[in-house]
Amino acid sequence: MAEVKNIATRDSYGRTLQELSAQHPDLVVLDADLSVSTCTAMFQKVAPERFFECGIAEANMIGVAAGLSTMGLTPFVSSFAMFAAARAYEQILNSIAYPRLNVKIGASHGGISVGEDGASHQCCEDFALMRSLPGMTVICPSDDVEACAAVRAAYAMRGPVYLRFGRLAVPVFHDAATYHFEIGKGEKVTDGNDIAIIATGLEVNEARIAAGHLAEQGIGARVINIHTIKPLDEEIILEAARDCRRVITCEEHSVIGGLGEAVCSLLSEKLPTPVRRVGIQDKFACSGPAWDLIHAFGLDAATIEKTAHEMLGC
Repeated sequence: MAEVKNIATRDSYGRTLQELSAQHPDLVVLDADLSVSTCTAMFQKVAPERFFECGIAEANMIGVAAGLSTMGLTPFVSSFAMFAAARAYEQILNSIAYPRLNVKIGASHGGISVGEDGASHQCCEDFALMRSLPGMTVICPSDDVEACAAVRAAYAMRGPVYLRFGRLAVPVFHDAATYHFEIGKGEKVTDGNDIAIIATGLEVNEARIAAGHLAEQGIGARVINIHTIKPLDEEIILEAARDCRRVITCEEHSVIGGLGEAVCSLLSEKLPTPVRRVGIQDKFACSGPAWDLIHAFGLDAATIEKTAHEMLGC
C-alpha cells in the first residue's frame, strides 16, 4: 500500500500560485507580512515584480487589491484567516463584495488546528463572516489535491472568492490523476444509506475514518465532501438527507454560521431532517498541539462515530 502523504493546504496554496505565475501575467499576489507562513513566498521567489508586501495593514491590503483588480489584474490577497476575514471584514464588504470585484482572498491558519498560537489566532468564525456577504464564494478544501484545484478554479472564475487553508499537515486522500473539482459541487466520498456525514476541510478525512469504523459495525455512512460552502450544493445534500434520513455536519468552525447552519437552513425549508452539528460549540479554544485540540473539542473521528451511534440509537 502506498504511503499516505501529509501536506498542509497552505503549502498547496503557495505552490499553485507559483505554478500559475508563468501562465498568467495578470496574476498578482499581496501579503501582510506573513509570506513565509502563508507560503506566498513561493510566488514571490519566481515573480517578485508581481508580489506586493503590504505590511501589517490588512485593511489597506484589501483596498490595494481592489484597485489592482479594476486595472485588469487578478489579485490574490493573503494573511491568516483571523486577519484576512475578521480584521479586514469592513474593507472586504465595501471594497470587494459590494462592487463584486475580481479579488481572491487566500486565508491560511483557519480553525483551531492553528494550535499553539491560541484563541487570538484560531479563526472559527470566518465561514459565517464570508457567507454573509452577497456574491462571495466560500471554499474550504480538504487536502492538497483539492486545495491545488480550488486555487486554479478560483483564478478561473470572475468575482470575489474566499479560500481557507490550514497550517496543519493533513492526509492526501484524493488522486490528482482522477479528481475533478467544480466550484459549488459537492463530492460523495463514501456510500451508505444509514446516516449522512457532511463535512468540509480537514473534517472530511475524520469523517472518512469514522465511516470506516461504522462500516465494520454494519452501519453504512455516506460521507459528503462540501468543499464549497457557498454556493452550497443543495442537490447532493437533499439526496443524502432523503436517502439516509439522518445527517451529521462536521466543520473546524463554530457551529454558529458555518456549514452546519447552511445545511440546517436548507433542510428546514426543503426537507426537514434530524441534524447534529459537530464543530466548535459556541466557545473559544485555547493554546495547545493541533491534534490535542481537535480531540479535546470533539472534532475527531471518534466524536463523529459516537454522534452517529446516538442518532441511530445503537
